[in-house]
Amino acid sequence: MSELELRHVCKRFKGIIAVDDVSFTARAGEITGYLGPNGSGKSTTMKIIAGLMESTAGKVLFGGESIERDLLSYKQRLGYVPEEPYLYSHLSGLEYLTMVGQLRNLPEKATADCIDGLLRLLGIHGNLHAAIAAYSKGMRQKILLSAALLHNPELLLLDEPFSGLDVGTSLVLRSLIQELAARGKVVLFSSHELETVERVCSHVVILNRGKVVADDSIEDLRKLTATPTLEGIFSQLAVEQDTAAISREIADLIHA
Repeated sequence: MSELELRHVCKRFKGIIAVDDVSFTARAGEITGYLGPNGSGKSTTMKIIAGLMESTAGKVLFGGESIERDLLSYKQRLGYVPEEPYLYSHLSGLEYLTMVGQLRNLPEKATADCIDGLLRLLGIHGNLHAAIAAYSKGMRQKILLSAALLHNPELLLLDEPFSGLDVGTSLVLRSLIQELAARGKVVLFSSHELETVERVCSHVVILNRGKVVADDSIEDLRKLTATPTLEGIFSQLAVEQDTAAISREIADLIHA
């Protein structure tokens, strides 16, 4: 079974280190949570893994081979939901997904059936001919998810995939991620929703200031930090502030 491996990955922007010697492995059949505060380097790492950005140093391997060896072939095995929904807003949802299928050289009839099913199951079939410009944030997110799944990828990169989704769709997506992992996919899942991560992920990697500060199962991290929740673990390892003190100061300030 395939696995995703990062070996000493670094990324610098004009001398500023965004990702600092990051190494971890995400295995097939399990969901790996990728966590960190804003600015910790999560999305930068995701773009490097997706082949959209070159690392300054280090390697990304999938199935034991560097992704740079044949980047086009690697991207055909990859499904990516970016944090920001870059979509052609003048196209309809149907037109956009049809275009994605054509760009990936997917068989026309099977792809059309798959698109129809995805739009129906995700509750946007009634808007399939409407321009994406008229879609809500949640509807755009559903189009991104459909595009990432259309070619049945081996590796799924999900960067804040629950953004804008309603409760019902969030529950479906949570269950879907678990189902795909159970079918042997490699799933790397970045989210600020720690409760969701705790429910779906068996393994988490926590980043802080570009460095890995935890890489273990949630259960082992609970024992290691003597903390019962992922929120507590995250606060202990990656939040460099006294949350209660800041809250009191803000409350005092507005009540002055």
